[in-house]
Amino acid sequence: MKPNENHPLAGTRILVGRARHQAGGLSASLRSLGAAVIEIPFIEIRKPQSYRPLDDALKSISSYDWLILTSVNGVEAMWERVRRLRITRRNLKHLKIAAIGPATKKAIVKHRLKVKMVPEEYVAEAVVKRLRDEVKGKRVVLIRAKVARDLIPDELRAAGAVVDVVEAYETVVPEKSRPRLRALMKSAARRPHIVVFTSSSTAKNFVELLGNFKTGAGSLKHVQFASIGPVTSATLRELQLPVAMEAREFTMGGLIRAIVLARYAETSK
Repeated sequence: MKPNENHPLAGTRILVGRARHQAGGLSASLRSLGAAVIEIPFIEIRKPQSYRPLDDALKSISSYDWLILTSVNGVEAMWERVRRLRITRRNLKHLKIAAIGPATKKAIVKHRLKVKMVPEEYVAEAVVKRLRDEVKGKRVVLIRAKVARDLIPDELRAAGAVVDVVEAYETVVPEKSRPRLRALMKSAARRPHIVVFTSSSTAKNFVELLGNFKTGAGSLKHVQFASIGPVTSATLRELQLPVAMEAREFTMGGLIRAIVLARYAETSK
């Protein structure tokens, strides 16, 4: 099949490396545009070693003014503990809730909670910009992955907030993906034209999974890398992976649009 108006990604092999339970929506959208999608997770979501810090924060949730959630994974992990601890929505209604992007907001609203703030750009820097003048003297709880950038808590503390950072889940390298990814990248006939990265973690884990194979002759020579936004792009460049496509709107929809526009540009040359 050749690219056309209805199937602009026809003939394009795209590797999606999101966690298995999250890849479906992105993959389905790409397939609807004609792409041949390959799914190999670069990231695995695991429960934290202990839920005690999260449980303690939720038990004392009445003492917080702001709740910041930076991912759908964080929302779902929090809500699982909310149910387990039998905390009611009434206990959460006083909170001002900040979500880092529309997908996170949607996950929060699904649980019938109101979101006070979503930044214009879906990155940590934009969260800080919006909240800096509102948090002086306030207590803030940030629920996130075990390993994440400390920009939000550091900057909000500098603005006068008391910030507690709570681990809700951790991301690890899925070892089962290592042989699958290496076999795929060795095959010129099956190797993807585009690899999609939805976070810095997926970029770092991709390189970790490839190991020394990353420098293999021709393994990545004809592969393009698509990034969901500037933070992920910066990580890719640090890893010496050139960014061919970057979403203007830092969402899955924005990422797909960037890929489509890039393919249109290539085919129209």
